Formats: sequence, C-alpha cells, structure tokens
Amino acid sequence: MIRVGLGEGADLDGFRAAVRGLVARRAPPAEVSWCPAGQADLFGEGERGEESAAPVGLPRALSELIRLVVCHSDCERYALLYAAIWRVLNGERALLDIQSDPLVHRLEAMAKSVRRDLHKMHAFVRFRETRDPDGTERFVSWFEPQHFIVEASAGFFVERFRSLVWSILTPVGSLHWDCTALTIGPAAQRGDAPESDAFEDAWRCYYENVFNPARLNPKVMRQHMPEKYWRNLPEAASIAGLVQQAPKRAREMIAREAAEREKRDPLKAVAAMAGQGPQTLEELNRLIAASEPLTPGANRAVLGEGPMEPAVAFIGEQPGDQEEREGRPFIGPAGQLFDKALGEAGIDRSSVYVTNAVKHFKYEPRGKKRLHKRPNPGEVKRYRWWLQRELSFVRPKLVVAMGGTALLGLTGKPPSVLKTRGPIAFDGQPGYATVHPSYLLRLPDDAAQQEAYAAFREDLIAVRRLMGGSS
Repeated sequence: MIRVGLGEGADLDGFRAAVRGLVARRAPPAEVSWCPAGQADLFGEGERGEESAAPVGLPRALSELIRLVVCHSDCERYALLYAAIWRVLNGERALLDIQSDPLVHRLEAMAKSVRRDLHKMHAFVRFRETRDPDGTERFVSWFEPQHFIVEASAGFFVERFRSLVWSILTPVGSLHWDCTALTIGPAAQRGDAPESDAFEDAWRCYYENVFNPARLNPKVMRQHMPEKYWRNLPEAASIAGLVQQAPKRAREMIAREAAEREKRDPLKAVAAMAGQGPQTLEELNRLIAASEPLTPGANRAVLGEGPMEPAVAFIGEQPGDQEEREGRPFIGPAGQLFDKALGEAGIDRSSVYVTNAVKHFKYEPRGKKRLHKRPNPGEVKRYRWWLQRELSFVRPKLVVAMGGTALLGLTGKPPSVLKTRGPIAFDGQPGYATVHPSYLLRLPDDAAQQEAYAAFREDLIAVRRLMGGSS
C-alpha cells in the first residue's frame, strides 16, 4: 500500500505532485491510501510524490474539476479524483461525458457544492472597519465557509477591493491584503473579527430601502440567503421586520403607482374622479394638450382638425417633426402626398376630419435631426382611450384607418393592413382600411411608388363613394 500525506485544506499543489509520482509508478487507485490532514502519524510520514516525475496530461474539463473538488470538505475527495484520473489515463478519455457514471456524478455534485460555496462567500462577506496598532485603516470580515475555499476565493476579493487594506477570517484559513501583496494565513476564531462598525446603520438603511416587498418570496429568499449566514450579515437584523411589513408596503407601492399613472394621464384621472371625463371635444383637447406625453421625447400634442360630424374622419399614425413644430396634423411630406391624392379623388380636405392614433411625436435624435420612430403597441393602446373619446365627439359617418398603427388604435388588435385593406367596421362604425401615405414615400423606386400611389388614390375614390359622393 502506498501512503500519500497531503497538507491541510485544499492542497492542490501537493495533490498534483502526488499524482505525478503515482502515475510514474503506475500505481492503481486500490493501492493508494490518502492520509487525512492531521492524521499522517497513523501511516508514518506518507509520500507526496516524486518531484522529478513528468507532468500528467489531462483533459481541460478534468483539470477544472480537480481544481474545484480539492476544495471540498469530503475526506474522500483525493481518492475519488485519483480514481477518475486513473480511468482517463487508461482509456476512458470521455469519462466526464458519462453523467450517469456514479464516480462522475459524485465528483460533479462536489464541484457544484464548491461553486455554490464560492458564490456565497463572494456575496455574503461583510467588512467592518478597524484600526491596526500603527493606525492603518483595515477592513475585517468573518465568514464560515462549508468547504476549503479561502485561497480559491482570494482573486475575487483582491480584484474587487484592490485599494483597501483588508482581512478575511474563517475557521479554515485567512486572507490578508495590504494593497500590494496577498498573505494566506492560519485559521481564526469568531472573536478575532469586530462585531460591528459605524457604517452598519447606514448599510441596514440602504438594504431596507432597496428591499422590494412586492417581490417577497421567503422560500426563494432562504435559498439565496440561507439562515446559517444571517448571524454574520448586518442586514439580517432587518429581515424579520421587512417580511412582517411587506404586505402593507406592497399595498402602498401599488397605490403610489396608480397615482403616478393618473398624474401622467390626466384624462384617466378625470374620468376616474368624475366617472365620465370631459363632455366636449374642447375639454378633451385641453386635457390632451396638458398631459405628459405617453411617448418619450415629445414636446407637445398635435390635435385633430376639421369640422364636427363630417362625412369622413381620416386616422393616421402619429405627428411628424414638421407637424409637431407647427401643431397641425398632416402638413409634412406625407401630408402633402395625402392632400394630392385627396384632390385627385375628388375629396375636399376642408370637409374632412384628420387626426392621429398617437398624439405626440416619437422620434430618435440623429445630430440636429429628429427621425421618426414608430410607436410600439403598448404606446398605441395607451392612446386608444383618447382616440375613442375624440371620435365620439366628432361623430364622423365613416372612419378611415391609414396604416397599421391607426388600425391598432381603432381595434385594439394588430391586423395586417394589406390583408384588411378595404371596407371594414370599427365596433359597428362604418370604416375603411388603407395604407399610410408615408408608406408610399418609403418604397425603394419610382415604379413601385407610382403603382402604390395609384392604389392609394383608388382607395380614396372608394372612400368618396362610401361618403355618398359628397366632397
């Protein structure tokens, strides 16, 4: 029997040296006894491997597994790892791909436990401010890991707190950083670390304020922050009170959010308070003009224009750059093309009502230019209430939806314009669906534009017929 004695904790270097010696001697796992730390006297001095033995070539996945598993607290870890190494070197190169293999399954579970312990250490170390005898400011933490992960965690803390002087004390070892060099020290006791410092009240206050009572889930909370860590976490003192107060705080959050929504949308606030909202188009327009834009970046609302009770109301998408600057709908490039088609179809613009499904200009800044950005479905639906009330006051005989945004605003659904094109009813209201004039401007060549424009003009002629020929 070959006896191998290794150092305390995670002796990765000692294990590697031992493996090199054992492989050089072709020693099978059954003939190797790995001495538990502190018990080498039961087996004599033990053997740590031959320094002159050649390195052992292993798959990268196995090397990574070894790096983690040597940190595990299981006293059989070295024997299990050597058994895996032996099998890989003796023909089972793809051993780690066989997850059903009992040895692989056990090693992967050990590696997962070590990774989890590292994550908990990264998350739950809390430093407290102290002073060294020479007056140097030092931050000290106490942590109780499940495995021998202290040295493996050092890189994370050096990188994160490089400019501070700190010490992390644990029952299995310690880390000390002086802004220049890292020192691995012996095990410590809980009393070696300070119990609290002046900053902890501020930290608890921060924790209490970022705690979201609406997302409280005690079961998940315990999974991510097991109770065994609580005694070393200053914020843990607040947890019981936060959980107890969570239902009340969640109700208050919902009430505040409702109030904010009403503030952003005065029309809904009026409707909620009065039970009916504005009674005339003028009242509605004043509310729209005074409201906060429901699309980001807009400066002011662009209201509809035209006579009351017209033969037809045309609904577009949203105002453009020029429309917002002048406060009138359909006066930009798309509006000019719209006017041209109206004239050729025999419809007088002054006799119809024109408006948009979305009342504010949504855009993307590009230098000094503001480029049109299409409203998303959520934004369109938020404006739908306004559009419905507007049409209820205007009372057109026929409603024409120009483009997908107008259709969505009128129906609440995103139908295809080309499939819906033609006569349609909007909640019992006679209507017609066609493309938006801006669609014609975006077509890639003149031939396509001319063909699409002719089809758009025919739609407007069909609309005139549905109007009864009046213009």
